[in-house]
Amino acid sequence: MTSAANSAPLIEKHTIGYVPPQDRHGKVRDLFTLWFGGNIAPLPIVTGALGVQLFHLNLVWGIVAILVGHLVGGVLMALHSAQGPQMGIPQMIQSRAQFGSLGALLVVVIAGVMYIGFFASNIVLAGKSLHGVVETVPVSVGIVIGALGSGIIGIIGYRFIHVLNRIGTWVLGIGIVVGFGYIFSHVQSDDFLTRGGFNLAGWLATVSLAALWQIAFAPYVSDYSRYLPADVKVSSTFWTTYLGSALGSSLSFIFGAVAVLAIPAGMDTMDAVKLATGTLGPLMLVLFLLSVISHNALNLYGAVLSIITLVQTFAYRWIPTAKSRAVLSLLVLAACCVVAVFASADFIGHFVDMVLVLLVLLVVLVPWTAINLIDFYVIHKGDYDIDSIFKIDGGIYGRYNPQALIAYAVGIVVQIPFMNTPLYVGPVSAHINGADLSWLVGLAITSPLYWWLASRDSAYRRRQVSAKLAAGV
Repeated sequence: MTSAANSAPLIEKHTIGYVPPQDRHGKVRDLFTLWFGGNIAPLPIVTGALGVQLFHLNLVWGIVAILVGHLVGGVLMALHSAQGPQMGIPQMIQSRAQFGSLGALLVVVIAGVMYIGFFASNIVLAGKSLHGVVETVPVSVGIVIGALGSGIIGIIGYRFIHVLNRIGTWVLGIGIVVGFGYIFSHVQSDDFLTRGGFNLAGWLATVSLAALWQIAFAPYVSDYSRYLPADVKVSSTFWTTYLGSALGSSLSFIFGAVAVLAIPAGMDTMDAVKLATGTLGPLMLVLFLLSVISHNALNLYGAVLSIITLVQTFAYRWIPTAKSRAVLSLLVLAACCVVAVFASADFIGHFVDMVLVLLVLLVVLVPWTAINLIDFYVIHKGDYDIDSIFKIDGGIYGRYNPQALIAYAVGIVVQIPFMNTPLYVGPVSAHINGADLSWLVGLAITSPLYWWLASRDSAYRRRQVSAKLAAGV
């Protein structure tokens, strides 16, 4: 494993293809630093602050909601991560084994849109952070600098991303702990503990935001574990990912809530962070600037892999290379810069809109998560025919898997009465003061339904996969 790691090229040569054993490298503990360091960033800080800003919770109930959401959502996210070493392929490509080669496209498109949205939001935060550190640098210039930094990291790829987050875990971890200490010892508001209160709708909405943060990683989390050796224990991959992501993101969410409550109400979150941390403010902004550039490379990387997956579905003879990934990265980067510059004037308003849109995306991501995990861990137990996954007709998995598509459609429909989104408020949600329980209902219904449907058809598919594996095909 050590020799493989040492011989691994700095610039990643693989895109969506299978990673052969000789190219596997790294250690499972790298997953902790990747997801811990990657989640100490401005965007989760701004998101966490919404629990007290938008949903009017007080500090205690806000923290409880944040922890519940991350601890629950992190389980699903980490279960996806554990698939990487066994499969050796990106998550979105692997979804073809559940939905079929064409049936998986809807989720691929949704994932791509989501990551582009996150990337655009993060480069605005990078621009604002740079402007806060050096006021002579306009926000628009900061946006471009932040995007280029993330682009370089994303183009270099997997190994460099891991290296930066190993460093970031120590630097950012120490930084945020010191920041907490300063804020708690220099509270500038009279209602730090009394502002807001408990309301069921706001509490559940904050839980949903935290769970969404974790589930949003699900479509690409195994992309960062697929280079690990295949004999890595599933439990090791799960726990290092789970602890890193749940701990890092919870700290950032809580930091955002604490910062906005520590100063008088009405200030932008990142401005609140700068004011609440006093003399540490400029240093915190520098750390967050470096963090958002590094973390945002994951969003760009995931968006580009989703685009490659989409194109390769139809151009199945195309073998995407590192050059293809670089070109697509630059195109996405340029488009996002244009959008971000226009959106930066009213970032909080646009960000809240984006969060609400992502709550809608949660409705379609949850059934996918349930289907993927049930298929991997219960139906096929990790045994898949990799060659079929890359065939235009889906090989033994076909172009469409009716069992998965039926369960997916039902999983979306059953959530509708429990939804609370800008587009629609379901009758059940309205009856319980706007609380959104849709994602819980989606998980509870889709999981057993897909298991029942797929298990009736899985005997043939399992025999086919087992035969191919035994023959070494």
